[in-house]
Amino acid sequence: MKKPLLLLVSICFSLNFYAQDKKLAEECFKKADYKCAEEQYSKLAAAEQIQKFQSEYYNNLGTAQRRLGKATLAFKSYESALIANPMSVSVYANLASLHSQKGNKAKALEYIEKGLQIEPENADLYLTRSKIYYSQGKKELAIKDLNQILSFSPDNIFAKTGLAGLKKNNGDLEGALADYNKLIAEKPESLLYNGRADVYFKMKKYKESLADANKGISIDPKFAQSYVAKALVLFETAKPKEACENLDKAVSFGYEKAILADYYAKCIRK
Repeated sequence: MKKPLLLLVSICFSLNFYAQDKKLAEECFKKADYKCAEEQYSKLAAAEQIQKFQSEYYNNLGTAQRRLGKATLAFKSYESALIANPMSVSVYANLASLHSQKGNKAKALEYIEKGLQIEPENADLYLTRSKIYYSQGKKELAIKDLNQILSFSPDNIFAKTGLAGLKKNNGDLEGALADYNKLIAEKPESLLYNGRADVYFKMKKYKESLADANKGISIDPKFAQSYVAKALVLFETAKPKEACENLDKAVSFGYEKAILADYYAKCIRK
């Protein structure tokens, strides 16, 4: 009787230890401590025997590595996640997004198509494809994808802001401003204030832009995009030191530093 009892105790101890590792990994990610998250998810992925869970850990590992600027490792982790679970739509979305960011739009579109075959109503995939279409000058297709999201998710804030953003990028600043004013009146969120801050920035209304960036930060102090929006205003108003401090905050909360390379070039380190 002693051996089965010892085995049961050993299993319970292992499960408890495993649960603690998973909790630590999740806490590291929430705190934007991506180095810690990378270490923990790497251990979890290597030890996991159930493929579905292993895929989830590799997927999270890839995202942590991506936030750390380790794109090559992120690709490998996402690909491992896909091998473990070829039906994981979130992995297809991450691979599409990363390939798009690195300039391989064709590969990104391939992953999006595969992901949509599994889950035809996935907003993340349509959002990424809309951005790709816009970058390729296919504005009508970009708008179609955003409206497609609203057809199955009428309250999707990313699709709504995407449509407002397209107006902004097409030079219809007044139209974009009207859209953001309406959205903010309905549901004030950091994402919306950040979008309107960018519209004000393009209008050269720096006081209003800075106020909206600060409002976004007050609502969510970890919303990285608002720190970027604030930094842009500070650069334009001859405050590079403060601007660079806000870029650093954005990166600490998960904004990919590689995307900010042009802005960091303006930073003066003493």
